[in-house]
Amino acid sequence: MIFYYKNRLLPYLLAALITLNACGIYKKVDTRKTPVVGEERARKNLKEGKGLSIGGLRGGGATNYEFSTSNPMWRATLEILDTIPLTTVDYSGGIIITDWYADNASKANESIKMTVRFLSNEIQTNSLKVNVHKKICTTQNNCNVKLVDSRIKEVLTTEILKKAAVLKKQEKTKKKK
Repeated sequence: MIFYYKNRLLPYLLAALITLNACGIYKKVDTRKTPVVGEERARKNLKEGKGLSIGGLRGGGATNYEFSTSNPMWRATLEILDTIPLTTVDYSGGIIITDWYADNASKANESIKMTVRFLSNEIQTNSLKVNVHKKICTTQNNCNVKLVDSRIKEVLTTEILKKAAVLKKQEKTKKKK
C-alpha cells in the first residue's frame, strides 16, 4: 500500500520540480544592477522580455497620476485656504470643501462655505471650479443657503492660479539645480 502511494505521488513531485525549475527561481540576481525606481525596473523588465505592456491596447490618452505634494494647484489651494477650517479634503476626488466661515467683521447671522473642485492639473482658469455658498440665519433653526456668484469666487480662483504658477516655477528651478 505504501509503495502504491509513493509511486502515485512521484509523478506529481517530478512535475512540480520541473515547473518550478522553469520559473527561474534559482536564477541569481545582482541587486546592484536592478533599478530601485519602479518605473525604471518595469522598463528594464520589458526590454528583457520579462513583462507585459498593455499601454498600447487601451487606445486612450495617457493618465498622469500625481501625489498631492507634487501638484502645484492642490498645494496652492491648501496654502490659500489654510486659515479657514476645512471639512472635506479629498485629493483622489479632486475636491476641497471649507466649513461654514463667518468673518468677525461681517454680520453674525451670515456665513460662507467654499468648494474648490479640480478639473485638471493644468494651471489654467478652466482647471478649477469654485463655488461659494452663503448661509443667512434669521433664527437658530431657520437658515437659508444659496449659491452666490460673488467676488470671492473670482478672487479665490485668481489667487490659486497665481500661487500655483509661483510654486511650479520654484519646482522647476529646484529640478534644474
